[in-house]
Parts: sequence; structure tokens; C-alpha cells
Amino acid sequence: MKNILVTGGAGFIGANFIPYMLNQNPETHIVNIDKLTYAGDLANLEEIENHKNYTFVKGDICDRECVEKLFKEYNFEGVIHFAAESHVDNSISSPDEFIRTNVFGTFVLLDVARNHWMKSPHEYKDQYKGCRFHHISTDEVYGTLGETGLFMETTPYAPNSPYSASKASSDFIVRSYFHTYGMNVVTTNCSNNYGPKQHDEKLIPTIIRKAVAEEEIPIYGDGKNIRDWLYVIDHCKGIELVYKKGVSGETYNIGGRNERNNNYIASKICEILDKSVPRKDGNSFKELITYVKDRPGHDLRYAIDASKIENELGWKADENFETGIEKTVAWYLKKYKIIS
Repeated sequence: MKNILVTGGAGFIGANFIPYMLNQNPETHIVNIDKLTYAGDLANLEEIENHKNYTFVKGDICDRECVEKLFKEYNFEGVIHFAAESHVDNSISSPDEFIRTNVFGTFVLLDVARNHWMKSPHEYKDQYKGCRFHHISTDEVYGTLGETGLFMETTPYAPNSPYSASKASSDFIVRSYFHTYGMNVVTTNCSNNYGPKQHDEKLIPTIIRKAVAEEEIPIYGDGKNIRDWLYVIDHCKGIELVYKKGVSGETYNIGGRNERNNNYIASKICEILDKSVPRKDGNSFKELITYVKDRPGHDLRYAIDASKIENELGWKADENFETGIEKTVAWYLKKYKIIS
């Protein structure tokens, strides 16, 4: 039985990844450490809460004593690190927690893992050869794009928000542990995830929630900001692949090749809702779309070139945006008890 530490597993991506990983790898035991802030919800993991190969620990990755205790108890062979403060608006109003969790927390995990697995720089203890630290990051570290171009693994970092700056910092710390200590690390930078279990504060759940409540649907600025959208299960498949087969010290960008602006996202969701749960007055949900003051430092466009993971590891996204958003809307309508 292989023991893997997953951090932040009660959050959106982690809560999709753990059930997927357990299903694909019955020989793996996953220990999930999560602080259970507002963004973490154990209800996201009800399907596996009694799974024999799953253990939940409420804890803070910044608590070195807690992390060291877990390493001693479970002798982890791997770490898959999701835990992060991730809401850009919150990072603008309260950046301190983002720096603490995303930067210092990543350092604590790396350093405890290094001390547990390695006896000296570039030399692993015999029983821990092959142990790996997989750091999950974001395309926001690259800054913003104009109307053309794609983020590549070689794109210079240019973060524009406290959130993206904290993630860029954590990426560099991970990189330093590879170059300085020879630690077996990989990093993945993903585009915008969507799908089941995402927190209600995010764009797509907000559009659905506001629409079915017959409330105004808030869209920042002119709605022309573009993101590359990645269905969360496709992301989980990419994470597993990089964790198992990625080259140590390398970064892999994972993107869905689904560029859509916020106007399209809102309109598409409203069209799906018009068909599945039409309004009583017969009008379209699109009438609820409302434009609000733009977010400070709002990046215009993100788009990822996923050629490296596609060509070197054979990954590809199974969902396009149109198929993925249908599944996503259906999931939230059940969550909000609009449909059974």
C-alpha cells in the first residue's frame, strides 16, 4: 500500500481528484490534510468518507509539527499539493493569508518532505527513492495575454494580483528545492477549472445560482475577459499522469484549449437553463445579466499551450466546453435542488 499526502483535498479540485485517484489506484492510501476554511467542505467527499484507503486529517500545512507527525506516521511516498488560498478578489482585500498559506505553507511541506526522504542534497534515503512532490499551480503566474499568443512553460512570470504573486512565489520555492537539493518535484500550471464541487463564489456557480434565484447575474467590466476553461476531471487525469510519469524538475501546463469570454459563459449557461428550467414568465435568463465595476488589475486573457503534456505524456482533454458545461449545470441544479 502506497501512502500519499494530498493537501487541500476538501477544496474544489482536490475533492474531485481524491475519488478519481482512489478509483484508478486501489493500491494507494490517501491522507487528506485540509484546514477546512470557507473553501473546504467535507460534503464534497461524502462518496469516499468511509473508504478503507482514505483518511482525513484536519490540519494546517503551515503547522510544521502537524506535518512532521503525519510524515512519521504514514511514511508518505508522495505529496500532491493543492492547498491554497485561491480567490483573487479576497487576495486583493486580504493578501496576508495568501502569502502565509501559499508561500510559507508550500515551504513547510517541501522542507518536511525533504528532511524525511533525503539524507543529504541530491541523495535520497534508500527506502524513499522515487518519492515525489507534485505542486499544483495556476496559469495566472504568467500574467496576462493580448488577443493572440499562448502561455508556455517557458513564458516569463509576470503575476498581477496578490494571489498570482503568492502562487508564483511557491512555484519558485519548489523549483529551488529541485536545483539546490535534487528533490524529485514536478509542477503543473492549469487554466481555469470548472465542474462539480466548485465553491459558490466562483464565476460559473455564481451565474447558475443567481439565475435560478431570479437575481441579477454580475459580470465584471464589459465581460470580454477571456479564459481557457478546463473541465476538472480532465485536470485530475493530467495531474495523475504528471505525478506518475512527469520528468523530475519539469513544469507541465494543463489547459483545455477552450477559450471563452465571460459574456459567452453567461449566455451559454442561460441558454441551458432556458431549456432545462425555463422561467415562469417565459423570458430568457439572459435578461438577468448585469455588468458591474471591474476588478482591480483584471487580466484580459489567459490561454495555455498544452503541447508539452500532450506530446510528451499523451494527455488530452476529453471534454470541450460545450459538453463540460452541460454536465456542470446539471450538477448544480441538483445541488440547489432545482431538479432531482
